Amino acid sequence: MNRRTTRTIAAALSLTAALAISGCSSDSDSGSGSGSKSGAAKPAMTVSGGYMPEPVNDQMAGAFMVIKNGSKTADKLVGITSPLSDDLQIHETKDQKMQQVQAMDVPANGELNLERGGNHVMFMGLKNTPKVGEKVTVELRFEKADPVKVELDVKERTYNAKNSTAH
Repeated sequence: MNRRTTRTIAAALSLTAALAISGCSSDSDSGSGSGSKSGAAKPAMTVSGGYMPEPVNDQMAGAFMVIKNGSKTADKLVGITSPLSDDLQIHETKDQKMQQVQAMDVPANGELNLERGGNHVMFMGLKNTPKVGEKVTVELRFEKADPVKVELDVKERTYNAKNSTAH
């Protein structure tokens, strides 16, 4: 039994070392070289139209934007942080019901639209209540792409980007 435990531990350590080495080599491969592998390049994310309707109180607020992936590599939005709240959530809307999800796809050469009545970001437990004209900073985190900092404009509660003539 003692011998078997030793072999099990040795196998687990070998597997852990192999995974660590393979993870390190793939990171250095994608970060170096001339970028001849277009599929291996990090996705390039840009954000436009970011806004937050003025919150009614400090309990919660929504945020909306368009995340564009300008690369041939699909990615996922996996997290959001902001000084305004310690609890930001990615929400999906299906059949007029909102539910929190762990990630959302950002297709290669495509867009993820976070909009009223659809998928969006929720701020829970605000540290203060921003007013119209102010800006709220968020940092979007992706599975593959580098984080992207975004300034959200605080708009009137009735503002809807679909009805706006602004770009």
